[in-house]
Amino acid sequence: MQSAYYDEKEALRERMSRLYDTVQRINESLDFDSVLQQVVDSACELTGARYGVIVTLQGVGEPPSELDRSADTPPGDVQVMDFFTSGMTDEERTRMQAMPGGLPILNYLRGLPGPLRVPDFQSHARSLGLPEFAAFPVGTFLSVPIRHHGQELGSFYLCKDYGESEFDEEDEETLVMFAAQAALVITNARRYRDEQRTRAGLETLVNTSPVGVLVFDARTGEMVMANREAKRIGGVLHQSMEEAQDFIRRIIIRRADGREISLAELPMAQIMRSAETVRAEEMSLVMPDGRSVSALINTTPIYSDDFDMGAESVVVTLQDMTHFEEAERLRAEFLGMVSHELRVPLTSIKGSADTLLESLHSLDLAEMVQFIRIIKSQADGMRDLISELLDVARIETGTLSVNPEPADVEALVDEARNIFTSGGGKNTIDIDIEPELPWVMADSRRIIQVLGNLLSNAARHSHETSPIQISASLGDRHVAIEVSDKGQGVSEERLPLLFRKFSQGDGYDGERDIAGSGMGLPICKGIVEAHGGRIWAESDGPGMGTRFTFTIPASGEGSPALESLVQPGRTPRSKKNQARILAVDDDPRTLRYVRDTLSQAGYVPVVTGDPEEALRLVETTRPLLVILDLVLPGTDGIELMRRIRNISNVPVIFLSAYGRDEIIARAFEAGAVDYIVKPFSPTELTTRVGGALRRRLTPSLEEEPPEPFVLGDLTINYIERRVNVGGQAIHLTPTEYGLLCELSMSPGRVLTHDALLERVWGVGHRGGKGSVRTYVKRLRHKLGEDAEDPKYIFAEPRVGYRMGKPGSGD
Repeated sequence: MQSAYYDEKEALRERMSRLYDTVQRINESLDFDSVLQQVVDSACELTGARYGVIVTLQGVGEPPSELDRSADTPPGDVQVMDFFTSGMTDEERTRMQAMPGGLPILNYLRGLPGPLRVPDFQSHARSLGLPEFAAFPVGTFLSVPIRHHGQELGSFYLCKDYGESEFDEEDEETLVMFAAQAALVITNARRYRDEQRTRAGLETLVNTSPVGVLVFDARTGEMVMANREAKRIGGVLHQSMEEAQDFIRRIIIRRADGREISLAELPMAQIMRSAETVRAEEMSLVMPDGRSVSALINTTPIYSDDFDMGAESVVVTLQDMTHFEEAERLRAEFLGMVSHELRVPLTSIKGSADTLLESLHSLDLAEMVQFIRIIKSQADGMRDLISELLDVARIETGTLSVNPEPADVEALVDEARNIFTSGGGKNTIDIDIEPELPWVMADSRRIIQVLGNLLSNAARHSHETSPIQISASLGDRHVAIEVSDKGQGVSEERLPLLFRKFSQGDGYDGERDIAGSGMGLPICKGIVEAHGGRIWAESDGPGMGTRFTFTIPASGEGSPALESLVQPGRTPRSKKNQARILAVDDDPRTLRYVRDTLSQAGYVPVVTGDPEEALRLVETTRPLLVILDLVLPGTDGIELMRRIRNISNVPVIFLSAYGRDEIIARAFEAGAVDYIVKPFSPTELTTRVGGALRRRLTPSLEEEPPEPFVLGDLTINYIERRVNVGGQAIHLTPTEYGLLCELSMSPGRVLTHDALLERVWGVGHRGGKGSVRTYVKRLRHKLGEDAEDPKYIFAEPRVGYRMGKPGSGD
């Protein structure tokens, strides 16, 4: 009897010794994951379990785990925080985690008031109506809750295979005692983990702060911490803490009142002990390497509970003022530039006005006109500069307004190219636009302004013989437009600075930076972002050219901007038909009257009183109709019409105060499509203009071949202006249709690139052969033919294109 008592006592001593050793082992680490793994491993070791699982539950205020978020648990169900296993293969663990009945079983076990020990868990689960546990064989089973100060932290789940010895009462007691010790270890490890996370988050926040932070021990003067920005300001970013500390000790501080503090002459401990609270004082820091940095400094002593013991540490924050000083310098330069840009035209305007006033009776008409042109030109320049200033102000205040409407990318690009060339741009513009691009939601005037700024920028930094390319492609719910040049390029470090307001960089040619006045690119950025897009710049380096790309949201529409004009039976859409009409009259009142009438009717008027400028506008703006005054200074209207018809086959309407029959007949014989006698009403003008446009866009039988052109599956009906392939209607833009007509009207004959440019685009078009190739590519795509095996349009390398002859089998 006594022997049994001693045996039982020895067994208890051994069990307690094992439990003590186990608790000591799991207490050696505070790493939360390591602690949990050691706990579940130790529980299996203490009880001889084949499998072990420890599940900790979500604490108050803790975020749900991935397992909990994906489990779709009803309110009140178990919320698993951590899950560790022992004795399982990876496959068994995966099967258990993916088991659909896992959560009901966990909910059941969690609701038990104490330990559960059963010889056959599967039978026990079936008797309760719970899902069968099929992840791995479970025979005898033991579960014990883990609690700390009445709060449930989780549970142990231990089991053995079928046929192994059952868990006994001693195993249960051992696991209950171990769970009590494990609860304390888990609580400490969880608290340590949370503190580490908080500390890491705080350190990350301080280290990534844009403000420099230094922390000193007030008693020893040693630097405890320096964040990345503080090291950057000092120029010691890549040095060790000891090296950085030595560097800081050699800094001289100049305060705003003129006092200097040499950190090398005074012990740091003395400086820190006498540190005072400083709030936002601008100081100059003279670095050991000779640099001087201006910084806004705050100094805050941190005291212990016993105030008489003095400060424990001193926190110093530094805000680098270099960027602010640079911004102020740029603003000062910018104001100087604006003053200069405004003073120069004002001087020119005042000089021209003074000359006109003083020599009014001695100047002839041509000289007076020239002075007036100078005044107008200089005033226009001032207006443009003021408009840019207003745009910058609106962008800064967030009040830049845009009015997006569905717009054709091709029309926007073409308009920007025309404005660029008419403004004196000499670079060749190559356009490459993907076929079948959807329309974009754009404020046309603003996007043309963006393209114009980018083209001017490319021309400024490229040789005038270097081509500039504009391309457009479809992205993910947006259209990307790229303007690229082969000019000076931009270094990698300057790329992020290009869109800064008033930025002035060290351009390679000594000029102001790539934005010209410092406003062009920031305005582009503001306009594009107001549309919901983005803009960026790329360059392979100096001398390798630059690419500017911006995006515009797609609208989902795909009809060309002139569709309403080329489709019979449809009326023009107000302000959207984009029918450009050139009006030429030397009477400013008549010109204003015509311009306002056409604009209100939905057309796009282009007006001038200069015959020579009219010829240039015909080349650059490619109007659909010209309205000419019969009598113009220095020339006859009919003679000007002949010169215009040499450039473009555009219809001409005459305006004149002369209503005699012989004069009207002379105008019609010369080729005019209509003749309007002054004075005239707005209704008469718009009716005559509409009739002339309809006649132009729906030619008579005598003007075009009456018979349709048929080549294989392709049919061109010239009268109805319709194109079909295999019975399916093909939608073509006016340019595509014009190109197809020119080729089909001369079947079998090669038309050179230059001939096609002149006939389709008009004399003076600056797009080059690239325009022809681009449109032929688009045309082939719409007709469904392969360039490698063409059926309709055949290329003659380095010469041009020809159309196959009907019935020739070509």
